Parts: sequence; structure tokens; C-alpha cells
Amino acid sequence: MEAAVREVNALGEDVEVLPGGEVDLEYARALDDTTLRRFGLGGNPGLLLLETPFVGWPLDLAERIFDFQLRGFRIVLAHPERNAEVQERPELVQPLVDAGVLVQLTAASVDGRLGRRAAKTARALIDAGRAHVLASDAHAPAVRAIGLSSAAEAVGDAPLARWLTTDVPAALLAGESIPARPAKTSRRSLF
Repeated sequence: MEAAVREVNALGEDVEVLPGGEVDLEYARALDDTTLRRFGLGGNPGLLLLETPFVGWPLDLAERIFDFQLRGFRIVLAHPERNAEVQERPELVQPLVDAGVLVQLTAASVDGRLGRRAAKTARALIDAGRAHVLASDAHAPAVRAIGLSSAAEAVGDAPLARWLTTDVPAALLAGESIPARPAKTSRRSLF
């Protein structure tokens, strides 16, 4: 990963690529802290993006995440809106949020490209204040169109969309506290 990032950045374009990666929850548990820090989101060694399982919701998820927090990691939980159990019960995420976990939604969930259930759950998480970041989750160009603009539009509240796509990610990359969530404005929903 590090070599590929250096290679892309050496091209001299106006965009800087930062290292980091989404780490499977089970795989992350097997890695030592030094290795995990190499995957720090956006090059921030203390910021760990953990992948939510698509099937099953581990009963001990809060304890697993707490273990990472004790080890000095700030946790961002990737795409819980795509998990079948969270789709049935979005409130499953609340204890994690209460414990300081940040939630990242996939853009294609928010704008409906990943289906109605993911879109409905993403909306429920946003409306309940359980979502903090909106990201492409495009692991490669062929996986899916990035679509951040359409997802931000689907949020239906420009200040909130900016908070989800710009303000919170910038604070995380800088190692700062996340800014206050903007007050709710009227929104237009695409769902």
C-alpha cells in the first residue's frame, strides 16, 4: 500500500493520495498495533476504519471495539447500513455511537444505488444522528461509481451533507474533534 501511494503521489498531480484502508473486524483483531497503525485512515495512525460484517451482528461487537479503543484507536465503523440486522434494527448502532464510535455510510446506500433497504437504513441513521461520514467505499474504479455528489444531494440538507462529506472527514484527518452537527434544515428525500 505504501509503495503504491508513493508511486501515485510521484506523478505530480494536484491531488494528494493518503494511505489507509478499511480493515475487516476479524482480521484486525489478529493484527498487532504497529501493523494496524499502517492502515490508519488517511495516514492518521490512530484512526481505524473497521468493516461492519454484511451478515450477522456480533453480540460482542461493543467489547471488540472497546478493546481497540483501549489500544489507542479511534474507530470509524464502515457501512453498517448494509448489514441485514442493522437494516431490521438501526438502533443497534446507538450503543457504539454512545461509546464514541463514528459511523461511515456508503454513498451508494444513501442515494439508493445499493437498494431500498440500504437507503432506508442510511436515512434512519442520518435522521437519528447516528451517521458522521459519507464516503465512496469505491475500492476500485470498476466496483461502483463514486457518486458522492448524488449522495450528498440525496441527504437533502446542504449543511448536513457538507458536514458528512467535508467537515467531519477533515477533522478526522487532522486528528481533531469533530465539529458540531449542523442544525436540521428542511430536506427533500429521494426515498
